[in-house]
Amino acid sequence: MVIHNNFQDFVLFLYIHMGYADGFLHPTEEEVILHKMSKVFPSEGNPKKKLDDAIVQYTKLDQGKVMEIIKTTFKHFDHVKFAAKYKVYTDMYDIVNADGKIEESETLALETLKEIINMNSEAKQAS
Repeated sequence: MVIHNNFQDFVLFLYIHMGYADGFLHPTEEEVILHKMSKVFPSEGNPKKKLDDAIVQYTKLDQGKVMEIIKTTFKHFDHVKFAAKYKVYTDMYDIVNADGKIEESETLALETLKEIINMNSEAKQAS
């Protein structure tokens, strides 16, 4: 299930996913996301509104389907270079570390996303 029309919106979805990995979005995680959005959406006039709208979209989703969305969307954006996907991964590490501690649920979410990124990269190299 792919719900994003462009890679930038998917990146924001991943940022939010990491922010909520421990069950709630900490204010410092939100600040880090907003800062990173300035690079992902350099011409966005109202990044806070865009983030708030994306959070509403994310929280309305059936959380049991989020990993399927992530897996299929990474496959959908197979034209995006590995380096760009890995940059997203490092950004997500910054997000989970923003509140000064990394919960086990956040570590698990990071590891899962790293595996998905690597899996998609390996599949593309094999074809």
